[in-house]
Amino acid sequence: MSKKKMLGSQVKQLLAGVSDHGNEHLIELETDLVQTTILLAEAIEKLGASFLALHTAVSSQQDEINVLISSGGASDQSIDRLKIIQSEIASHINAAVTSLQFQDLTSQLISRTLQRSVGLREVLSSLGVVGDGIPHDGDVDEIAVLLKNMSVTLESQSVELKSILRKAVSQKHLDSGDIELF
Repeated sequence: MSKKKMLGSQVKQLLAGVSDHGNEHLIELETDLVQTTILLAEAIEKLGASFLALHTAVSSQQDEINVLISSGGASDQSIDRLKIIQSEIASHINAAVTSLQFQDLTSQLISRTLQRSVGLREVLSSLGVVGDGIPHDGDVDEIAVLLKNMSVTLESQSVELKSILRKAVSQKHLDSGDIELF
């Protein structure tokens, strides 16, 4: 086989390999992200139910404490201490529920990552398709033109993908009021 024929064959093999292996890894990544989303949703649902049950139990306990206080069975010092504890419990439950609300933010980030992966798979598929068009016995100039056209196509697809996913999620902390979405 001449050098010219080897170049076309090697470029074609390289592009097919990048396309096939890239697609394979991205499919695995997408599967992991979908599974992560499902597990996250289940965990958040169970945590939410647990916090609501905890809030109900604490509220019942507080009702009993109020009965005890109104009957005169507690000292003023104990009453003040119980009010402080009640306030602390309410603050902790509110913080926990606020943190659970970030499931939506996390789901959006995972969805964007999936979109980016799908877009990257399309770009890699283009490599495979264009690579199939490279003749085994094509001359260097012909292969150079195909590679240049491929570069232009990849740049175009990359810009299109960036424009679709341009919006950023800049949330860095779970503190209430710290959200800066899109």
